[in-house]
Amino acid sequence: MSATRKIQISPNVSIGGFGTPDAPNTFTLIAGPCAIEDEKTTMKTAETLKIICEKLRIPFIFKSSFDKANRSSIHSPRGVGMEAGLRILEKIRKEFNLPIITDIHETQQCPIVGEIVDMLQIPAFLARQTDLLIAAAQTGKPVNVKKGQFMAPDDMKNVVTKFQEAGNENVLLCERGTSFGYHNLIVDFTGLIEMRKYGVPVVFDATHSVQKPGGNGTSSGGNRDFVAPLMNAALTVGVDAIFAEIHPDPDHAISDAANQLKLKNAEDILQRAAEFDQFARQKNKF
Repeated sequence: MSATRKIQISPNVSIGGFGTPDAPNTFTLIAGPCAIEDEKTTMKTAETLKIICEKLRIPFIFKSSFDKANRSSIHSPRGVGMEAGLRILEKIRKEFNLPIITDIHETQQCPIVGEIVDMLQIPAFLARQTDLLIAAAQTGKPVNVKKGQFMAPDDMKNVVTKFQEAGNENVLLCERGTSFGYHNLIVDFTGLIEMRKYGVPVVFDATHSVQKPGGNGTSSGGNRDFVAPLMNAALTVGVDAIFAEIHPDPDHAISDAANQLKLKNAEDILQRAAEFDQFARQKNKF
């Protein structure tokens, strides 16, 4: 299996290098609540996940979005907004010494957000938006690009090329499920292998992959019971990082209520995931 290059996210956290002599000992976790709803919830989740990841020796990058722009309904809540959201993310970064990633949706957001966070993320619906990709690349920060639900794995080669042409090699490709009829996603695990061929780190988004887009009419549905099995399967195939949305009370979250993991279950799920990851790294020389 193709090796991936290592990308340094912060002094203590990197992603990639799987299949090379300097590969990390485990996958990297990108996790947090889907949206920043308030400071208290976001801070508590970050603190708890840091404790869990330190115990399990899993490198951790905190993720939450200041704005959920891709909403089913115009009436759906979107989060606290960029100004308040970046303030909270910066506080988490400083108080807990954690690298931070968040979504950007418009080109003008890139330089502002890039000054605060360690890593940017391109939502799946925007993976083909050339101007946005270029603006994100020009921040010089690592960028996680989610593969559009409508895109094939080999389509992501064009994403890598856009970043290279913009002078930024630090791009990651993220699988988050592929449209299968209406209101349904499936995961083709061969896509993880296909995207590794481009030499960049591959991320598996375990929680969005069980989403039912627009499945509830004015909101998306999903089933969090499938998150752990898909996560473990992806780690067995071989990925550099896992993306998971985790919330203290996901059933009452403002977005992705059905597929976010419960914070109280995170340690058990991640401990089991680490076992699958170690099996893959020890038994298969990718």
